[in-house]
Amino acid sequence: MDGHKIAVLVLPGAAPLDVGIPAQVFAPRHGLGYELRPCSLEAGPVAGRDGLGFVVEAGIEALAEADTVIVPGFQNPAGPLDPRILDALRDAAFRGARMVSICGGAFALAAAGLLDGLRATTHWLLAPVLAREYPKVRVDGGVLFVDEGQVLTSAGVAAGIDICLHLVRTDHGVQASNAVARVMVAAPYRSGGQSQYVPRTIPEPLGEVFAATREWAMRHLEEPLTVEMLARHARVSARTFGRRFVEDTGYTPMQWILRARVDLARELLESTTLGVDQVATRVGVGTGANLRMHFQRILGTSPSEYRRTFGGGNLARTGAAPPAGPAAGTAK
Repeated sequence: MDGHKIAVLVLPGAAPLDVGIPAQVFAPRHGLGYELRPCSLEAGPVAGRDGLGFVVEAGIEALAEADTVIVPGFQNPAGPLDPRILDALRDAAFRGARMVSICGGAFALAAAGLLDGLRATTHWLLAPVLAREYPKVRVDGGVLFVDEGQVLTSAGVAAGIDICLHLVRTDHGVQASNAVARVMVAAPYRSGGQSQYVPRTIPEPLGEVFAATREWAMRHLEEPLTVEMLARHARVSARTFGRRFVEDTGYTPMQWILRARVDLARELLESTTLGVDQVATRVGVGTGANLRMHFQRILGTSPSEYRRTFGGGNLARTGAAPPAGPAAGTAK
């Protein structure tokens, strides 16, 4: 990924946090090889939102050289955009650049026709407007982000952190994204399917109990876990726990547990020499065959292929070290 160029398109009325998040996540100090270049239609000052403005050193030509294009939220997203901006977005996508939006930036991708036929999200307040203005887009206003391969969209504000960390995770693996999250004092992983907000019908103390239960479950992934056990820890009925867990996270309890186990397996494959069967035992999925099945279904790859892609090299980038002692085995 060395020399991976990221153009951040700062449009008039850009949201300061939406612009700042990519600058933090893809900063050179993380040692991941990203080259960030804020740009606009023309180089120079760009009026921002909430009393903050920007000065960018590059014009729209920066999109022609970018490997990834990020469009943060901007003022009046449902309004018209300069045709030169839309043409530059289309050209970048046609060239194969990865296209990403944060919050209302989805409107720019939609206006360029890049979301037609795709599932996409934006801030939940803007989702009905996006659906009305662009009926060819399958708008899902209830999730944190949507990854459609070349095109990715995220919800508003803090969800920009989630999608940027997701990009790091995709490019460099779990260990690297977790290292960046630690520096930013951010949650290392919130899945794209997680709800943008918790419905107000859920009492706040119950939400806190569920958070404690999720944390408890993360410490016991190696053990057999059931909905009944989780509900007992949360001190609610299994039926109530299951229903409210879905409302809170976007996943059933066991779907969430499985994904947590797969992520733990990814970290072990990156940072240890444990064999696939040993990793499967450590994360609670039983056998290597089960782990391979879950990897293929969730990640579209195998544990061995994942280790070949992300193992070893990430240790140096993130400053992590493999466990002491003799090798525990090899991937199968």
